[in-house]
Amino acid sequence: MHSLNTETKIIIVGGIITILAVVGISLLLSSSSTSIPDDQIVAKNGLHWHPRLEIYINTEKQEIPANIGILPTKHEEIHTHDDASEGILHMEMNGLVTKDETRIARFFQIWGKKFNSGQIFEFKNSSEAAVKMLVNGKENKDFENYQMKDGDLIIIRYE
Repeated sequence: MHSLNTETKIIIVGGIITILAVVGISLLLSSSSTSIPDDQIVAKNGLHWHPRLEIYINTEKQEIPANIGILPTKHEEIHTHDDASEGILHMEMNGLVTKDETRIARFFQIWGKKFNSGQIFEFKNSSEAAVKMLVNGKENKDFENYQMKDGDLIIIRYE
């Protein structure tokens, strides 16, 4: 019977230890990674939606500029094109999409403008006027937390 020399035994044991270490680390990392709860997932394979947004300050319609979120090197996931004058927002997201990524606050963050239950742009709620929001014709109090959907008509008013 042929016996293994010491050097060969060390190489075999070292290989087994390396394999076990790689498998162990992989299992540890996969079990400790943060998984997203199913109720927070909007889409698993991306989405391409077009909600509409209209903003009125004291009954005057505000222009939403074209090319918000379009940079020379990339497009933000929520952006505008030439049809922004019609209020069309483009939501183009790849892979896993969470509810948080579809919030209207994300668009305002990309635009660099303020919007929440107490303010639109520089206009803050006061005794004379307040921010109101309608989604598809119904009052909505989610404001910045509203999760936009394809085909929505979102109207924000300060009056």
